[in-house]
Amino acid sequence: MPPPSAAAAAAAVGAARDDMSPAEARLAMMELANMLSVPMALTAVIRLGVPDAIWAGGANAPLSASEILPAGHPDPSVLERLLRLLASRGVFSESTSTSTSEDPTTTTTTRRFALTAVGRTLVPEGDSGASYADYVLQHHQDALVAAWPRLHEAVLDPLGPEPFARANAGVPAYAYYGKDREANQVMLRAMTGVSEPFMDALLDGYGAGFRGVATLVDVGGSSGACLEMIMRRVPTIKEGINFDLPDVVADAPPIAGVRHVGGDMFKSIPSGGAIFMKWVLTTWTNDECTTILRNCHAALPDGGKLVACEPVVPEQTDTTTRTRALLENDIFVMTTYRTQGRERSEEEFRHLGLAAGFTGFRAIYLDSFYAVLEYTK
Repeated sequence: MPPPSAAAAAAAVGAARDDMSPAEARLAMMELANMLSVPMALTAVIRLGVPDAIWAGGANAPLSASEILPAGHPDPSVLERLLRLLASRGVFSESTSTSTSEDPTTTTTTRRFALTAVGRTLVPEGDSGASYADYVLQHHQDALVAAWPRLHEAVLDPLGPEPFARANAGVPAYAYYGKDREANQVMLRAMTGVSEPFMDALLDGYGAGFRGVATLVDVGGSSGACLEMIMRRVPTIKEGINFDLPDVVADAPPIAGVRHVGGDMFKSIPSGGAIFMKWVLTTWTNDECTTILRNCHAALPDGGKLVACEPVVPEQTDTTTRTRALLENDIFVMTTYRTQGRERSEEEFRHLGLAAGFTGFRAIYLDSFYAVLEYTK
């Protein structure tokens, strides 16, 4: 699914800006100012187990707040208010029914909620048991939320520590995950929940791109789960090398046909017929990305390829859900991981590859969030 054209994008932004009355503009700003309510309400209902209770193994039967909560709960209306907000955002569908009490002048409205297609991303689908619920929880841990009030400091001092480190006694996000096992487990489940549907889309649409490769190196492969998925679907790959930091691969589980190799991608990368990486380049500066890509280039034979899967922002800003999700994630990276890390456009990724020595490049849009960037030596 390619990005919208520049003309369509500019028209969409212009329409959003100009077609409002002053009253509508004030209302829109009121919504923006209160938008924090949405992710916080979403986090709350996940922590309360609401999506799983409604889904109930696929039943998705509409339930009221009082039916979701334990019997005798003193005030189900508090949960109902959260569910109404999220229904307005398309996470739940809402149905209502009325009943009359003994007093015929008094009626009671009961609201019941079911999961929409958006809401169903919050319940496990694959064998891993992960879902986008973990992604929501990972983004809204206390240590991460504490960084947001300091976002303006990234503008005032862009070469200094990112807001997360400023808010957490100078500890960067990755070091925080290394010290807090529970937070790290949430992060790993979040990445699994996001990766599984993307990897299915990648292998359905690009699986042939791995044919003829005997050895595939996954740079930043963590547990090796993505590498295992590729090798299961592409039997011509006889060896997989899961390459990550030594302390990361030390915890990686045994996988048939896969060697876990520890190292530093800024120094060198194991050789292979092709290299795969997913969501690695986003958190690094342009100079750091060029170093990573040069090391990939050196590790490949002539004609070898690097397949990098990254979010790719459009050249022109528009108001589509895709563009908003990409730009929001860009600011999340700026706040949490690296102020100088960033999401990039297709042209920016092309130039990084050329600077690293690659001669061929193409971008393939198989997923609404990630693009497949193919660099050829």
